[in-house]
Amino acid sequence: MTSAREAQVPEVLARALEHLFGRRVGGVRVIEYAWRTRLHGRAVATTRPGRIYLRGSAREFFANPWLVLHEYCHVLCQWQPGRLTVPRYLLECLRRGYWNNRFEVEAREFADLNVARLLALLAGAPETHAPEPPPPRPPPYNTRPARPAG
Repeated sequence: MTSAREAQVPEVLARALEHLFGRRVGGVRVIEYAWRTRLHGRAVATTRPGRIYLRGSAREFFANPWLVLHEYCHVLCQWQPGRLTVPRYLLECLRRGYWNNRFEVEAREFADLNVARLLALLAGAPETHAPEPPPPRPPPYNTRPARPAG
């Protein structure tokens, strides 16, 4: 069995993730071949604050953009702001099961909504969403006073 070790996130992937999440991702450690993941049944990854633990290799993980988004969503959008904790996650699983727990639903939805954007960023293509329209222009100002009628 391969021992756990921290993996270096490819620079192009880190930049793309920072663009999508709107914040730095360098503080998230990715640990490949983590024993902790084996405690979670068939899970290929599990997260904790500032950490993504992988059952297998980082190379396999980085090759799966949807999974990368899903796991980074857990860390950056749920653990980091304090919305996700172990007791809250376990309570959600007891109430709704794994598949329907709100933390998993949110991470899947985030990955579904952003995987095309991530792939475009990784390919160097322009983003696929339309740019926002410019703000409305103010009405022109009349520099001369209006003449009285008549």
